[in-house]
Amino acid sequence: MATLDPVDSAAADAFARLAVELHDASGVEETVDAVVQFALQALNCTYAGLALSTRGRRTEIAAVTDPVVADVYNLQIDAENGPLITSMRERTSVLIRDTGTDDRWPEWAAKVAGLGVRSVLDVPLTLGDGSSRTVGALGLYSPMVDAFGVDDEAIARILARHATVAVATARHEQTMAEAVDARKLVGMAMGILMERFDVDSDRAFAILKRYSQDTNTKLRDVAQQLIDTRKLPR
Repeated sequence: MATLDPVDSAAADAFARLAVELHDASGVEETVDAVVQFALQALNCTYAGLALSTRGRRTEIAAVTDPVVADVYNLQIDAENGPLITSMRERTSVLIRDTGTDDRWPEWAAKVAGLGVRSVLDVPLTLGDGSSRTVGALGLYSPMVDAFGVDDEAIARILARHATVAVATARHEQTMAEAVDARKLVGMAMGILMERFDVDSDRAFAILKRYSQDTNTKLRDVAQQLIDTRKLPR
């Protein structure tokens, strides 16, 4: 029977530990932190970061291991251009061997080189459920030129697959928890209205919905305000 060499075995053990850690993470924040910390241990990078896509909003900086990564990200997010944006948009890995000579994003590369970052590897977090939806991107950075080899790229892609599933799961669970919490709040607010104005549940819900629409406020927030103040929004 074939056996793993020590390097492969160590990598397999490391990813097994990561899988357990991601499973035990209590939310999106804890999940992305675990991913970038693992990247520092498993890859030839000095800094790491993870950016997440958000529907209808600008790309979110979810986790960084050093403030310089936030600077690298913000330069791209503000301009809506760069290797991170390209990786997420085209769902492909982007490798920059030297920001001092790479000419694909010259203005950005010059600023990043000035920050002391010379090698960049961005790997997309893409769902494999047929939707082809990009969850985000993992960014790896080094002050050394040509820091990332073939093995680093391969490991980064495996890490990105683990991260994709973990982040998608954590987001789903967070959304479900928020939905349950919202239903509880609306139910409590309806109870207050039913008792105060002697209306049935349908009428109480209609009142909340009308105030939500009239004030352009989420139904959950209308309910929370009523619970907190015993008054409906003006």
